Amino acid sequence: MSKVNKLKIFNDPIYGFISIPNALIYDLVQHPYFQRLRRISQMGLSYLVYPGANHTRFHHALGCMHIMQKTVDVLRFKGVSISPEEENALYIAILLHDIGHGPFSHAMEKSIVEDVYHETISLLFMNQLNVEFGGQLSLAIQVFRGDYHRKFMLQLISSQLDMDRMDYLKRDSFYSGVAEGNINSERLIQMMNVVDDVLVIEEKGIYSVEKFLMSRRLMYWQVYLHKTSLVAELILTKVLKRAKELTQKGILLPCSEPLLFFMQNKITAATFNSENIELFSQLDDFDIISALKSWQKQDDFILSSLSKMIINRDLLKVKVSSEKGSKEELKLLKKRFASENNIALQDTNYFIFKGKIKNQAYSIEAESIRILKKDKTIEDVAEASDQLNLKSLSKLVTKYYICFPKQLI
Repeated sequence: MSKVNKLKIFNDPIYGFISIPNALIYDLVQHPYFQRLRRISQMGLSYLVYPGANHTRFHHALGCMHIMQKTVDVLRFKGVSISPEEENALYIAILLHDIGHGPFSHAMEKSIVEDVYHETISLLFMNQLNVEFGGQLSLAIQVFRGDYHRKFMLQLISSQLDMDRMDYLKRDSFYSGVAEGNINSERLIQMMNVVDDVLVIEEKGIYSVEKFLMSRRLMYWQVYLHKTSLVAELILTKVLKRAKELTQKGILLPCSEPLLFFMQNKITAATFNSENIELFSQLDDFDIISALKSWQKQDDFILSSLSKMIINRDLLKVKVSSEKGSKEELKLLKKRFASENNIALQDTNYFIFKGKIKNQAYSIEAESIRILKKDKTIEDVAEASDQLNLKSLSKLVTKYYICFPKQLI
């Protein structure tokens, strides 16, 4: 009987060779739940703005595991005790941290499933896998949930300077071609240490932290909150909401069975069970794109119009401003659009709407990034920095948008 070699390597354009550390990690990567991430875009519809941004959450998850391996090596070299079991738990937790993302995840979270966020679904997937793998994920789940007594381990998974952010900034910068987001993750990892069970950055790494925070701010304005990416995601949310509304009225729309299930049923965090997880695991970007292609030809004006917008990249006009939009302007646009297209005034909400976006590169209220100074004292990075702009980066910046069809200009 032939034996499968489970000590594989992946060739990654960001880090070079990524190695699979053991057979359990290999089996998790090979599992259909994880392989699905090959079909989930990391940056949603951002490829409508940046044509190269077609990388997947599969790429990202492996990249996070790779830099976690580097981090464990650095911390051990500095005398931080990490047992083999804890090491493996860190690898599993970071590998699976995004496994709960659905297709175009943020649009899904606001339409098909009822406010069930990907972190909740990731935990459900991990619990399911833990059953399949005979309890071998128990410690990883503890770490992921923040129940493990070693606090720094959760900080490596989820904090203001975690492996997730370090990989996605570098990766998204590379694939989008937006050089401003490129961070020095190698330097940041080398500067990491643990004091009193808390993750710290040694003082000589403070400029790398400043660059990291500035890069994050620029990537949000330039990429993640780019007005075209924003309006495309908002349209997709509206499409899925409309499709769900029609389906629940008894209109059968062409789509895959898993997508149909989530449109026919109200799924909340309380009702998300193992059967739903199995169906959710069959959903990916292809279900949504295939449905959009079919829905272009539906009789429903709203569904067909919005679907065509995404498929043909003929999106709504979006105006972003630091001032709130006028309610009167919105009302006038809605009346005109309803009249020109012979639709009910309430249906114009699918085409004409407003909202706000927020950007905060660093939150002082959240768990801070701690700098270990040469005199062994620990200080918040915003206080330790000699750059006044770090304090300004901690301010929440809010902008307002209004979206409407281009023919109303």
